[in-house]
Amino acid sequence: MDFFADQTNILLIIVAITAAVALALPGFLQRGARQLSVNEAVKLANDSQGVFLDIRSPEHFKAGNVPQSRNIPAADIPGKLGNLPKDKPIIVVCERGRSAVGAAATLKKQGYDNVYCLRGGLAAWVEAGLPLAKKH
Repeated sequence: MDFFADQTNILLIIVAITAAVALALPGFLQRGARQLSVNEAVKLANDSQGVFLDIRSPEHFKAGNVPQSRNIPAADIPGKLGNLPKDKPIIVVCERGRSAVGAAATLKKQGYDNVYCLRGGLAAWVEAGLPLAKKH
């Protein structure tokens, strides 16, 4: 018990636990969907006929989106996947790359195996200087 009574040892234990959580967290949050850079996503879409799935609201989608992407808001995913192909890669796009992880997990639960997230979301797409489509 003397080991735990020493404040230095307690501090070391806290630091070790914090480091372990910090190392494990990215893998846990990813939930099996690989993160793609903008260049990797474009290559996958071109080479394998990947489909960009924009999970933002229809209003945000209309304001600017990845060209030829499909819009299914995140909350609607479970009920609106009917015309989304299961045999092609799905690249999930959100505003900054955070919401895409949960949507990708939902897609995987619905039987989609080839699911990816656009790292950094639409913000990364814009930062890379790639064009946006605007739907009216």
